[in-house]
Amino acid sequence: MRSEFASLGNHADVSVLIIGGGINGIGLFDELALQGIDVLLVDKSDFCAGTSAAMTRVIHGGLRYLENGEFRLVRESLRERNRLLRNAPHYVKPLPTTIPIFSWTSGIVPAIRNLLGRPAKPGNRGALLIKAGLTLYDFLAGRESPLPRHRFRLRRAALALRPALNPEVICTATYYDARITYPERLCLELVLDAEAACPRARALNYVRLQSAAGGAVVLRDEVSGETCEVRPRIVVNATGAWIDFTNRGLGRESRFIGGTKGSHIVLDHPELVKATGDGMIYFVNRDGRICIFYAVQGKIVAGATDIPVEDPESICDEAEVDYILDAMRLAFPSIRVDRSHVVFRFCGVRPLPRSDAFTPGQISRDHSYPVLAPGNGIDFPIYSLVGGKWTTFRALAEQVSSEILRALGRPRVRSSADLPIGGGKGYPRMPEGAGLSQERLATLLERYGTGADRVAAYLQAGPDAPLARHAGYSRREIEFMALYERVMHLDDVVLRRTLMGLLGEVNRPLLEELAAIVSPALGWSRQDAAAEVERTTQLLEKVHGAMAAARSKSPFR
Repeated sequence: MRSEFASLGNHADVSVLIIGGGINGIGLFDELALQGIDVLLVDKSDFCAGTSAAMTRVIHGGLRYLENGEFRLVRESLRERNRLLRNAPHYVKPLPTTIPIFSWTSGIVPAIRNLLGRPAKPGNRGALLIKAGLTLYDFLAGRESPLPRHRFRLRRAALALRPALNPEVICTATYYDARITYPERLCLELVLDAEAACPRARALNYVRLQSAAGGAVVLRDEVSGETCEVRPRIVVNATGAWIDFTNRGLGRESRFIGGTKGSHIVLDHPELVKATGDGMIYFVNRDGRICIFYAVQGKIVAGATDIPVEDPESICDEAEVDYILDAMRLAFPSIRVDRSHVVFRFCGVRPLPRSDAFTPGQISRDHSYPVLAPGNGIDFPIYSLVGGKWTTFRALAEQVSSEILRALGRPRVRSSADLPIGGGKGYPRMPEGAGLSQERLATLLERYGTGADRVAAYLQAGPDAPLARHAGYSRREIEFMALYERVMHLDDVVLRRTLMGLLGEVNRPLLEELAAIVSPALGWSRQDAAAEVERTTQLLEKVHGAMAAARSKSPFR
């Protein structure tokens, strides 16, 4: 049994139990830890392994939400975007976003109808409507926004900048939001920050809710199979698209969620990377759905779909791949884009509120937290975190924590509004004779956070020699992850501690090399390592369509 899980029995009474280790659950975990609350977070899988890892990797205010009249949400989102640019500059960086425009006046009538509460199917947005929207977007961002204002380019200038752009454009509009390079690592840094801020804050991945009765919740360690009972005063259900299923597991019925799946693909396409440049292309598909794509470390991330589903385990299907590829051809019709370029696909089910909106895109992305009072044999209240978006996780956490603090009779003692996250705190000078250059240290600490203990731990890990099968990471980095970053399975490394999986750079020999490196740290036998290689290969092939994860004979056998 893991020592962290075994210790739960010695501290079974806990003020708050958070079930779900996505960004909303982790954001609340961090917020409560800052107030000195004894809080326990568990997730049945890895941290940030569900919908939170399936984002477009954009931190944004929600330009299209203006059409639904959600001005408060857009203002809040832009404020939180600006905070993340300041508090996590190692991961969150400015992203110029260009909209190809094919009409001057289209879309005005549907937009007016939506604002008047008479839903209309969205269509192509013309230059006048986009100009009005971007002007309002810049205004709502406020004077403190660190990003430039929007600008328009007429057809000749737009095509001079991007010659492969659809020649039918009449102009383009460019505005700014932000990209996040490592959302999974930002979640991990929030966990580590929270535990450092409060010794009574504990977070465990691969721990599942098994049952609940009275004032007790039974948890199961997915690694060892052992169980443990905890007694929370308050339970927070932060399981996203699984919320109604989790409430049922807690002995309560709810119908809060009406999820939609959002699928993305990753393409290995140097010509498209060059044509796209350093910004994002944001445009309207034929069905009125917003589509986007941009370059991430030499690959193109493109999406997204918006399809109502009931199954939170939904994956990106073949029809969605075709849909996204077809949409991309509208923006750059002269560039051949097909399935041969797709190296990875991913899907997340958005935990949207159950709704009768005219289209999925018109369902509000705002957040709420309905509370199930004690009852039906359960002695504690259950707060369910419904909706929300990555950008506003801190605002949601602040609001929910205020309610929880009132319920516990505890004061707020610290604000997270201007608190740097992980590596956003900066990094120290490299000690002499450590074997790493200052430049290399800066790169590593952007990935792994800061603090003297983290630096010392990294320096004590293995040699800094590059991997034999991947030039972007070193043996020391992989060993450090295994020792200090809650790695339990091999897919934790390739899908959430690094970008290897997302970028379609994983194959069987690399998995075998990684398994050999982490085995001593995690106590794996040769049989364990072989099983992990097989498990991760299956996951990459079946869930992510990663063709690079081709089978080959394993040296572990």
